Amino acid sequence: MKYMAVLLAAVGLQLAVSGASLASERMDDGLKAYKASCADCHDNGEDGAPRTHEPQDWVNRSPLWDAIVLEHANKGYLTMPAKGGKPDMSNYDVDVAAEYMLNIAHPDLPRD
Repeated sequence: MKYMAVLLAAVGLQLAVSGASLASERMDDGLKAYKASCADCHDNGEDGAPRTHEPQDWVNRSPLWDAIVLEHANKGYLTMPAKGGKPDMSNYDVDVAAEYMLNIAHPDLPRD
């Protein structure tokens, strides 16, 4: 019985480490995708784009953060073209870039 408890604890620890590793990998991928497709507008606020590193630019945005941002990133919104104007951008890259932006702009907000 003690062996089983130790084994379960070890498995739990491995899962926790793996989850943190995956989250870190998604943030790394998100940064790369952001730099490639989003930074040109979202770093300087071009055409009214909310600046990623300026939380006040996001104040009046929808409280449905993830869902709305992902939809806008994929389909476009106002002057922002779908996929940042990069039609070949993969859905994964769109998702991780949007997650990166949300985590940078509002790290304390809960995710959808």
